[in-house]
Amino acid sequence: MEWGACSRVLNTNQVSYFIPTTRFERLRDLSNSSLHSSNASFHVSPAIPRGDCRCRAIVKDSNNISISVEKVKKMSGEYSRDLELSSLTALSPLDGRYWGKVKDLAPYMSEYGLIHFRVMVEIRWLVKLSQIPEVTEVPSFSGEAQSYLQGLIDGFTINDALEVKNIEKVTNHDVKAVEYFLKQKCQSHPEIAKVLEFFHFACTSEDINNLAHALMLKEALNSVIFPVMDEVIEAICNMAKANAHVPMLSRTHGQPASPTTLGKEIAIFAVRLSRERRDISQVEIMGKFAGAVGNYNAHLVAYPDIKWPQIAEEFVKSLGLSFNPYVTQIETHDYMAKLFHAIIQFNNILIDFDRDMWGYVSLGYFKQITKAGEIGSSTMPHKVNPIDFENSEGNLGKANGGLSHLSMKLPISRWQRDLTDSTVLRNMGEGLGHSLLAYRSALQGISKLQVNEASLFEDLNESWEVLAEPIQTVMRRYGIPEPYEKLKELTRGRAVTRESIREFIEGLELPTEAKANLLELTPHTYVGAAVELARAVDMAVNSVNRLGYWTDTENNCK
Repeated sequence: MEWGACSRVLNTNQVSYFIPTTRFERLRDLSNSSLHSSNASFHVSPAIPRGDCRCRAIVKDSNNISISVEKVKKMSGEYSRDLELSSLTALSPLDGRYWGKVKDLAPYMSEYGLIHFRVMVEIRWLVKLSQIPEVTEVPSFSGEAQSYLQGLIDGFTINDALEVKNIEKVTNHDVKAVEYFLKQKCQSHPEIAKVLEFFHFACTSEDINNLAHALMLKEALNSVIFPVMDEVIEAICNMAKANAHVPMLSRTHGQPASPTTLGKEIAIFAVRLSRERRDISQVEIMGKFAGAVGNYNAHLVAYPDIKWPQIAEEFVKSLGLSFNPYVTQIETHDYMAKLFHAIIQFNNILIDFDRDMWGYVSLGYFKQITKAGEIGSSTMPHKVNPIDFENSEGNLGKANGGLSHLSMKLPISRWQRDLTDSTVLRNMGEGLGHSLLAYRSALQGISKLQVNEASLFEDLNESWEVLAEPIQTVMRRYGIPEPYEKLKELTRGRAVTRESIREFIEGLELPTEAKANLLELTPHTYVGAAVELARAVDMAVNSVNRLGYWTDTENNCK
């Protein structure tokens, strides 16, 4: 037998725990207990006053299988405490540390949101049945009855959701619990009480669930995700235009390359993100409502003369969803895979942006606006780290991992369905939550950036070798032999200065005007059309925005 102690520090939230004897010094005298054994022991941390601790013995058998939970609770219950859910005890940081930044998603992507949308679908289906003349058992509802039912949707509260969960403890079935909840709510209504059994009529649970999940995604995207995506794109647009004229040394393969402008390089991200934002908004959110295996079997037995596929299509479309007529028990989830892949690509582009901003901060191209009281390093007082872009990048990676699994797993289901999608679908909010957190972190990072034009200027001033490209190109135009090779000999592996470049140009047999233009060229002015491209970023973004998904389609980059 193995002996140990169940211990808890009084007047704290510390949970009780089991201490095996093998880890601590032996107990010589366990007072007030009948357990006197050289094999039993307990330990009190010296950091905790003895008077603040209590200990009660627990026995485990030789196979390390604990005595029944009931016995353990009886022996140590008065001194144990379960950790209640809070920002400190939440398993996911989305529900703890980062809750304030992602809570906007909770009404849609939480279990409360799922139950709420299930309630909506069940009620809307009952109302739809009342509008089918052939279903004489469900007469058309009066205005008052319809208002009552709508009130159950609009007034659905956390307490209502908890009531559903309490019913589920008995039914052990989450969708059936919603049906019973609605029957309880409506049993006192004289009109609706007559048709209670038409709640969930001819439905399989997945008829309700797939529509609820679709509505969760649709509302979360439209109400939360898209607006923040638009904020990110707008912030990047504004950043691009504000720095359209600021020359910057390009780097390809990490080495100096032809100059550009800071604004133009940032504008690229605004246009890329806009394209993905458009693609996400174009994904059709779909739903099915065809019964247990997609054939309307029960519907047609009960009412053989009704065109149930047409009714189902009307119903699904009335919820603002697209109708999928070819299904098994479940909607095929192909649209979800497409949607999540599109979000992953948006996130990938933003990761690219985050890394570039991180790099520009590292090069000194940006200073970061500091905030009084903030600390960058626990040991290096001078540090001001690009933590917002790092946080954004990390959360985008976490989001993409979850969304990737969703997009790969959900379209696959054995035969007419298996239940593997059910638990996975409950994690949709995680992928969107980490995405939302990342978008807001990127916005925070952008707001702290301040361009360091002096650093950008100095970098260019030390890179006169980048003018080798325009010089050899002009030499080609005027027929000078081996222009590339001559510039390669001048610049490769050698220190190139303004003077050496000028001397080389002076020695070329070029027309006077062409030579004068080359002599006037500097790394700071050799930026091509970069300034114009950056200034036109709002036009580029608006050309992508053919669907008009922004409120202000005249000028998305304000």
